[in-house]
Amino acid sequence: MPQRVAVIGAGPSGLAAARALSQAGVDVIGFEAADGVGGLWNISNPRSTVYESAHLISSRTTTEFAEFPMRSSVDYPGHRELARYFDDYADAFGLREQFRFNTPVQRVERDGEGWSVDGTRVDAVVLANGTLAEPSIPSFAGEFAGELLHSAQYSSPEVFEGKRVLIVGAGNSGCDIAVDAVHRAASVDLSVRRGYYFVPRYLFGRPSDTLNQGRPLPRPIKQAIDSRLLRLFTGDPRRFGFPKPDYGIYESHPIVNTLVLHHLGQGDLRVVPGPERFEGNTVHFTDATSGEYDLVLLATGYRLDYPMVDRAELNWTGFAPSLYLNILPPSLSGLYVMGMVEASGLGWQGRYEQAELIAAHVTAAEPERAAFARRVAAPWPDVTGGYRYLGLERMSYYVNKDAYRSTVRRVTRSLRPKGTS
Repeated sequence: MPQRVAVIGAGPSGLAAARALSQAGVDVIGFEAADGVGGLWNISNPRSTVYESAHLISSRTTTEFAEFPMRSSVDYPGHRELARYFDDYADAFGLREQFRFNTPVQRVERDGEGWSVDGTRVDAVVLANGTLAEPSIPSFAGEFAGELLHSAQYSSPEVFEGKRVLIVGAGNSGCDIAVDAVHRAASVDLSVRRGYYFVPRYLFGRPSDTLNQGRPLPRPIKQAIDSRLLRLFTGDPRRFGFPKPDYGIYESHPIVNTLVLHHLGQGDLRVVPGPERFEGNTVHFTDATSGEYDLVLLATGYRLDYPMVDRAELNWTGFAPSLYLNILPPSLSGLYVMGMVEASGLGWQGRYEQAELIAAHVTAAEPERAAFARRVAAPWPDVTGGYRYLGLERMSYYVNKDAYRSTVRRVTRSLRPKGTS
């Protein structure tokens, strides 16, 4: 049984891994590039891409760790409260002492039957360095003469003061930043290529993601009910210039921001098509129109990045590693990935359940490990919940939270000897 496990990253996923492994009696040695815990919510972290106005887009009670509720009563906490939360979590369970801070990892490679992390030998490695740090930057024809930024470089709306601004991408970050920009910029355009579903933060006076908790509806019924609710509460986004979505609700991540619709209705903001090419300060769009801008901000998301380990070790195919339950390469080599999973409402508790599976596999006896290997060699379980997710890079590791969590818990139980919880 492996006795020493390296955890790379002290964000929410890394802390969850350290907690679950410690609970299982495993010796943890952690590595963190920043000077403290919290991952992207720690703005001093060199890999943090959080901006000043960032808040959770899922509510506090559906996001927090089950064993460690937040002290805050705020429904959608901001980054300062979240940084404190992870400090408190680490201190409550003695996790800080397990990490070497200011220690970025350069290389993870096999060392005999174990692994080497920059020369430190361990029996297994958990990669928990996050999914929102390496910007995905599309290429456009021509050159832009003004200022070109990615949302990863954005921190506060002062950068927009008096400028003609184009924001490319209307995901949650793009819409947040557009709302920031309207208060400072001379003009703001939001460039979109497809339609979106806009979910209000509150429905019937409660955080919208707290409704129907614990009673998952079949996909067709949930899509039908929630689509009608959205039409009732937010109307049809097409009237503001958005295209009609070419997919069903929850088949891409919904936008939890209806303020952007308010600003569109007030004329503070307008929707334009996708860019086709740059020419000086002119941006030419796909519908043959154009606009003049001083600043273009690319809210075009992030790509997975595990630069310290060879892609072959991660069974990397297409946009993302192909991992059993988004956690284990099929080689079962002692390499694990934490946090490479996205789902509406999965929360940090869903990621802690990933950590429990890892801890159960690390400490499993041979009969359970052999049975698990046979399970991994068989066809993998469907964790989509029947949703047909868009074939986009950012959706390549998307799951349905209910199907995923129930499967992870069931597999974790199978790794434990009969008669144990």
